Amino acid sequence: MAVPLKPGWSKPSTILFASDCPTDEKAFCFALAQAAEFGADLIILFVFDTSNDATAQKHRLEPLAERAMDLGFHSEIVVRPGLPADQILSFLREREIDRVVMGARSPGPVGKLLVGSVAEAVLRNANVPVCIVGPNIVAGTYRNPVTRRILCDVSKREASKVVAHFGADLAAEYNANLILQQVIPLQERAAFIGDLTIQEIEAELPTLVPARLHRKVRIQTRVKLGDPTEELLYQGRAQQANLIVMGAHGASHFAAITRADTVYKVLAYAHCPVITLSPIVLADCGVKVEKRIFSEVNYMAGVV
Repeated sequence: MAVPLKPGWSKPSTILFASDCPTDEKAFCFALAQAAEFGADLIILFVFDTSNDATAQKHRLEPLAERAMDLGFHSEIVVRPGLPADQILSFLREREIDRVVMGARSPGPVGKLLVGSVAEAVLRNANVPVCIVGPNIVAGTYRNPVTRRILCDVSKREASKVVAHFGADLAAEYNANLILQQVIPLQERAAFIGDLTIQEIEAELPTLVPARLHRKVRIQTRVKLGDPTEELLYQGRAQQANLIVMGAHGASHFAAITRADTVYKVLAYAHCPVITLSPIVLADCGVKVEKRIFSEVNYMAGVV
C-alpha cells in the first residue's frame, strides 16, 4: 500500500537552503520567498573544506540570516566540514526537514548542459522534495500570486500518481493552476496509445489527482507526442509556469554525465524552479523503482 505524502512536503515548516560559495542569489531569494510564504524556519547549511575556518564561514553567512530575520521568520546557520553532498544528505537524516532548496550551475558552455555533481547527488538521494534553481531561471517567476501555474510531468507512468498528487497538493497550497502534462515519445506511440485517442488519454489524467483535491485545484491536461524534454521546456515557457514538478526516479550519475535523462536537461534549461521527487521519496510512497545498470564512469558531472 502506498504511503501518503507528508503534509510538510507541500506546506513546509522547515526549509533547508544548501548554500555554496559564492551564494547563489536566485536560489537564496527563492528559499526566502518560500519561507516567508509558509512562515517556515530557514536553515542555511554550508559545507566547507577542512582547510578553512568554520567561524569565518559562519560569519560570511550572517547577512543571509539577517535578511531572513528582517522578513520576520527564524533562521539558523549551520556550517560543517566535509564533502557537500554527503553532509547535506546526512543533515537531512538528522533533522526534520520538509524541503531542500539549492542552486545548480556549472561553468563553461558544456557545463550549461549539466546539473552539478552536488545537486545531482542530492536530488537522487534526498528523503524530501528537492527544489533546484537552475542557471537559466528567470528571477521572480515564482512570486506572482495572480498567475501561478504548476506544470507537472506525469510522463513516467510508474510514478505518475505520486507526482500528480504532490503537484496537486502544491497547487492547493499555492492557490495555483495545475497543468498535468504527459509526453509520449514517438517511438512508443503504437505501444502506449493503442486504440485510444489523445483526447481520451487527456480525459483520464485528472484521475491521477485524489478526488478530495478536485474542488480545490483547477486542473488542465495536456498530452503530446514528441520529445519529453522539449515539450516540458516549451510548455514551461508558454504557460509561464512558476514551478515544474518531476519525478527523478530515472536520474542516475551516469545519466547526469551523459545528459541521458529528461530531468537533468529540464533542470539545466528551465526558466523556473524545478521540484523533484527522488527515487527514495517515490519508493517511500509506494512506487516500485526499477534499477538501471550502467557502466561505471569515473568523472564528475560538474560543480555546484
